[in-house]
Amino acid sequence: MIKILLFAELEEKTGKRELSVSMEMTVEEIRKKLLKDYPHVTGLASAMAAVNEEFADESVKVRQGDLIAFIPPVSGG
Repeated sequence: MIKILLFAELEEKTGKRELSVSMEMTVEEIRKKLLKDYPHVTGLASAMAAVNEEFADESVKVRQGDLIAFIPPVSGG
């Protein structure tokens, strides 16, 4: 199982902090799946991805037992 963590507005808009997928996929494939499952979550397309606590690009393969987090851009002062 691959554990997916959602932060800030992503958690608020989906109503979920954690999700999971059973298939190994790339970051891009997981993002596309989430966009399909939650089309109203606009911040997902621009969110940074981290796999096992290291920022990852879209081509990184996420394997069984991994943790992927999507972190939306934040602003503040």
